[in-house]
Amino acid sequence: MTPAVNAAKRAKVAFGLHSYEHDPKAPSYGLEAAQALNLPVERVFKTLLALVDGAPVVAMVPVAHQLDLKCLARAHGGKKAQMCPADKAQRLTGYVLGGISPLGQKKRLPLYLDSSAAEQAEIFMSAGRRGLEIAMAPRDLLALTGGKMVALVRD
Repeated sequence: MTPAVNAAKRAKVAFGLHSYEHDPKAPSYGLEAAQALNLPVERVFKTLLALVDGAPVVAMVPVAHQLDLKCLARAHGGKKAQMCPADKAQRLTGYVLGGISPLGQKKRLPLYLDSSAAEQAEIFMSAGRRGLEIAMAPRDLLALTGGKMVALVRD
């Protein structure tokens, strides 16, 4: 299993694992997961790494939305946010792009979950590899990661 799944098991939280056949040509990993698992896009969240004033942070937003970097910077108490370069994101988390999970990362980074997750009993996110999603209650994700729920997308 992946470090993400092992972290959820160790924490003894309720979760579900859902796998699908990943298509390497898929233009969006998150949208591919939603479609392959026949899920509404509001329930599937992508895990993004950004740098706020140079410090790495994790942001999770629904797959059909874009992260608002100004909202993320404000939530973290910073001035400027930018997306983390792919190679650095992979090095920091220990996961490949499209498989970055908020759970079981090499180093625990500050995590911000979009407030739309509060509307869902359970959200889906990468379980640490392409083609594998883990589902759990947003409150459990926040408890496991020490994360905060904030508005991260513009309506």
